[in-house]
Amino acid sequence: MTAYIIRRLLATIPVMIVVALFVFLLLHLTPGDPAAVIAGDDASPAEIDGIRSKLGLDRPIWEQFVIYVLSLLRGDLGTSIFSNLPVTTLVMQRLEPSVVLALSTLVVAVLFAIPMGVLAAWKARSAIDRIVMGFSVLGFALPVFLVGYLLIYIFAIELRWLPVQGYRPLSQGVWETARSIILPAFALGMVYMALIARITRASMLEVLSEDYIRTAHAKGVAKKSVLLKHALKNAAVPIVTVIGIGLALLISGVVITETVFNIPGLGRLTVDAILKRDYPIIQGLIILFAGAKVLINLMIDISYSFFDPRIRY
Repeated sequence: MTAYIIRRLLATIPVMIVVALFVFLLLHLTPGDPAAVIAGDDASPAEIDGIRSKLGLDRPIWEQFVIYVLSLLRGDLGTSIFSNLPVTTLVMQRLEPSVVLALSTLVVAVLFAIPMGVLAAWKARSAIDRIVMGFSVLGFALPVFLVGYLLIYIFAIELRWLPVQGYRPLSQGVWETARSIILPAFALGMVYMALIARITRASMLEVLSEDYIRTAHAKGVAKKSVLLKHALKNAAVPIVTVIGIGLALLISGVVITETVFNIPGLGRLTVDAILKRDYPIIQGLIILFAGAKVLINLMIDISYSFFDPRIRY
């Protein structure tokens, strides 16, 4: 296992090099002069030259790439063009809301979706199964922003149970943070719940048709024990896989959700950077998101052996 983890960690190095190369070329593949594009149409030649010098665009491209990679190795993601603050500082300022939203969405989705999928498989082709699958289709069909606005209208405007928008940091209390994150977590978790529920149902149906399940029933093992100890554990590998993939996909959903609910997280930072053409922030966020996805995939692979002892590396 240790050797496998080391090999996988080493395998991430070329992946991150390719990502760094792509992110570096993102600025240089912009049509026209990148400095002029960033500065805008009304910028003076002096302002354009200042941006070009600040980004190092007046140096040979190979030298720019070497400097960029060395900066990444030091943990330096660059400096924002408009705020003149380090990108690392801006990311740390916006990190808490995004992490809390992603983890809350994960908890909500898993707590609801796995029982739904297990129940649908157990009651296959019944009314319960059709209701769960109908919810899954609805979850896939409705856009995140539409679900968000519906939840705001019902629970914030009409019932006034929860705040309309914004985020309360953990420093103001866990309950205040929870109140501000419930609606965004459910809005973002709808698609995630639908995906996990469908995969759980499909995996459970496949396992429930196995001979050892029929043997357990013949021996008089309780249904609850058969479902949880025998079936669910053996169906866990595809479920864990889709949970991990969904967690990586949450990154794109966070951008929309944070915009709808006015949450000052990494999603809002991404949107603001794109609108302002602040390339250092965009490049830094892409690097961080790519690194997070690589780490999540590694954790998924390692977790397989815990759920299925037959898997060996």
